[in-house]
Amino acid sequence: MSGPFGKTVQDYSGTIPRLLDRAARRDPDGVWLRTDSQTLTFAQTAGRVAAVAAELAEAGIGHGDLVVLTARTAPEHLVSWLALAALGAVTVPVNPASTRAELAGLIGQVRPKAILTDPELDQAVRSAPGPLPAIVDVQRLGTGRAGSAADVLALAAVRPDDLAVLIPTSGTTGRSKLVMQTHRAYAMAAEGFPFWMGLGAHDRLMTSLPLFHINAPIYSVLGSLVCGAGLVLVPRFSASGFLDTARRHGATEFNAIGAMLEILMRQPERPDDADNPLRLCYAGPAPERGRQEQIERRFGFRIVVGYAMSESPYGLIWARGTRPFGTLGSVRQHPYLGTINEAKVVAVAEPGRDDRETELGPGETGEILLRNPVITLGYWGMPAETAAVLAGDGWLRTGDLVTVNADGTYTFVGRHKEVLRRRGENLSPLEVEEVLDSHPQVLESAVVPVASELSEEEVKAFVVTVPGAKIDFAELRSYAAVRLSAFKVPRFWQLTDELPRTPTARIAKHRLPAGHQPGEYDAESA
Repeated sequence: MSGPFGKTVQDYSGTIPRLLDRAARRDPDGVWLRTDSQTLTFAQTAGRVAAVAAELAEAGIGHGDLVVLTARTAPEHLVSWLALAALGAVTVPVNPASTRAELAGLIGQVRPKAILTDPELDQAVRSAPGPLPAIVDVQRLGTGRAGSAADVLALAAVRPDDLAVLIPTSGTTGRSKLVMQTHRAYAMAAEGFPFWMGLGAHDRLMTSLPLFHINAPIYSVLGSLVCGAGLVLVPRFSASGFLDTARRHGATEFNAIGAMLEILMRQPERPDDADNPLRLCYAGPAPERGRQEQIERRFGFRIVVGYAMSESPYGLIWARGTRPFGTLGSVRQHPYLGTINEAKVVAVAEPGRDDRETELGPGETGEILLRNPVITLGYWGMPAETAAVLAGDGWLRTGDLVTVNADGTYTFVGRHKEVLRRRGENLSPLEVEEVLDSHPQVLESAVVPVASELSEEEVKAFVVTVPGAKIDFAELRSYAAVRLSAFKVPRFWQLTDELPRTPTARIAKHRLPAGHQPGEYDAESA
């Protein structure tokens, strides 16, 4: 694909070590990494990465080797990842909160050359059954060893199309789907993020998001390298201390996933909430317009909404200068190459019917497909699962349902697999959850299908209340009934102390109790 001035994708999409090298050469003495206990300049970071990489190379780790990294949001884990990338090794980042069974399952699945961890997780790693590879303490790597920033690119001949990361999309005791992503994908998305968000060297990007996913490594870590911004690493998200942390480090931007914004909103309101340096937040899907404006007024930052996935870090985003409330925005493009990303929305085939895809237009709802140079190579070691998402001719099946808008934006409806069928109608759990979550006594909710005596599904809502609140399900059902069509209003209701979470803070609906439970409220029997 060619862009302005005859340039091609190859001219701009580089490698992870190349991004670090460029940042260190451009502003060697500028402070890049900040935590509560240390700071590192761009050059110091590159030098430390080179030292760690040289030590790993001496241990026999090289180009193409698979290495498991227990990826805490901490400097030593981040430096280890950058060092592996500089060697051309393939990082398999794992949630440090994984159970021993989950760790064992992943180690057995990928059979890595080495495992990089820290003393706190060492015993959990060593308890995995079967033969183990070398286990390396990331806290000791590179200590007492000098490394030069100029050595980062000299470590290995890393190419843009080389595999960089296998991203686990689930943590199970069986086989996880491991998304194969290249250096090109990470570099091109990192080049795009500062442009899409309007970020520059004066900014400081704060992240408490996990380094074992894709959001923080690509957008915050590598995005800050591209534009010369600072990076603030926070070990974990804490709603009560979030604003104070931003103030302490002068953070100007952060990325929010899951319920982070709503959790912040449910904190006791203070008169100085907007007295903070934050000016931008990247989030998705979009809150309802009134709620978004309420969040922005209270905290004084502007929310930019976008959509992407591990399988394609190029997706959708609000175009700069636009505010298409309630949508995921329009198709993301590269800041230098112009149009490199395409999207189309196709009808979802019904079981037993012709499955040929029909492209849909404005006002219609279907599955969104993407095509760009950074689509995943597939799922590692899973050809059948790969074939299911790679539709041919370069298109990726996202599994997400959207409505096409006349202005070129798209509105998120829900995951295809989560859409329920009730009374002959398709129902998006997200739409119901947004209504329930707007109730002043509801902290958050999860809507799921349950078995019905009829041929289709019934709808159940799990509800977490605001601390100290008492909920009347009959009243909550009436609240929903005036805001939703009758077939969308849940029949069954369950109070719960908390909702299970995935490692990336999304609600793990598959871990909710299946079927009907004691204490459940049945609206039709009440």
